[in-house]
Amino acid sequence: MIDREHWLDAIRRGLRRAPVVALVGPRQCGKTTLARKIVPASGAHYFDLEDPRSIERLSEPMTALERLRGVVVIDEVQRRPELFPILRVLVDRRPLPARFLVLGSAAPELLRQTTESLAGRVEIIALGGFTLDEVGAAALDKHWLRGGFPRAFLARSEADSVSWRAQMIQTFLERDVPQLGVRIPATTLRRFWTMVAHYHGGVWSNAEPARSLGMSEPSVRRYLDLLAGLYMVRLLSPWHENLSKRQVKSPKVYVRDSGLLHELLGIRSEAELLGHPKLGASFEGYAIEQTLRVVAPDEAYFWATHQGAELDLFMRKGGKRIGIEVKRQDAPSLSASMRIALEDLKLDRLVVLYPGDTAYQLADRVEVVPLSALAAGDPGVLLGRAKRGSRRR
Repeated sequence: MIDREHWLDAIRRGLRRAPVVALVGPRQCGKTTLARKIVPASGAHYFDLEDPRSIERLSEPMTALERLRGVVVIDEVQRRPELFPILRVLVDRRPLPARFLVLGSAAPELLRQTTESLAGRVEIIALGGFTLDEVGAAALDKHWLRGGFPRAFLARSEADSVSWRAQMIQTFLERDVPQLGVRIPATTLRRFWTMVAHYHGGVWSNAEPARSLGMSEPSVRRYLDLLAGLYMVRLLSPWHENLSKRQVKSPKVYVRDSGLLHELLGIRSEAELLGHPKLGASFEGYAIEQTLRVVAPDEAYFWATHQGAELDLFMRKGGKRIGIEVKRQDAPSLSASMRIALEDLKLDRLVVLYPGDTAYQLADRVEVVPLSALAAGDPGVLLGRAKRGSRRR
């Protein structure tokens, strides 16, 4: 099993600080497993809104919840958004008899009641699948190919992993999306999601997918926002500065989990991945996801100009400006684009992530770092500050 004790510590700290902690992330990423280590699923303090017995117990939610003491878990809370106003009343009691850990598979932006009803009362923790620092550097290639969903990564064979990911996509489209009240045919959303996979790592424009799929641009944007809100897609916004250069103003799009990306692209093995046209884009997306998990930046963007200069990831963290460039090369060198990014964005540090084993200096403020170094879980590897024995959470 993979040790996720740091996530349990984060949840416990959150429950000490706030009356409600929302543990959010895609389905099947391990939220329920963590919650059951805090509150046993068999007890009166655990409500699973996919279990008919729990639904029956919450038929009168105020009556069911107001008598409980300690930590109360409500799993798959997005299925009952009308609970949020009730939670607000319960957590405003003094003294406070109970704190609530709510688990959801939809972003707060899709559950507007979370921010409106529980403003100032909720701490949000975003959980994803296994990250590189959890699985270890030795498992990097396997992790990249299979992705971070626990059952996909831990499957006994590649065939089992592929089968699980295929079933996960089908279940997500045919059951999870309709449960949110979204009326989009599963086949239509599957075609759209596959198109997003082919755009992975590229600048997104609603117009071309709309023409290809024979739908309106507002529908394309709605589908994209839905997948982003369900943690399946990442939209990386462009960074703008008052420069003389014309800058790209459309977002870049990524399928968050590399294993799902590969399934959508029909990639079933390492050999197929290494020979696929999206190899570089897949590696870039994987590296960006691991970087964002390790650093937890205050802000994250990409940057590009119409003259051709670009930067895969521009982060602001603690007042520092950090650039990340991802190169699937044996020995990356300093490019003109990197020099322009250093100067125009006034970067404190530019890190080039690559698949090699050795870190080396390219120029002042520019360092090449192995992607496997992120397995240490130390943001100082990228931020340029040594912080021994620390974790990012």
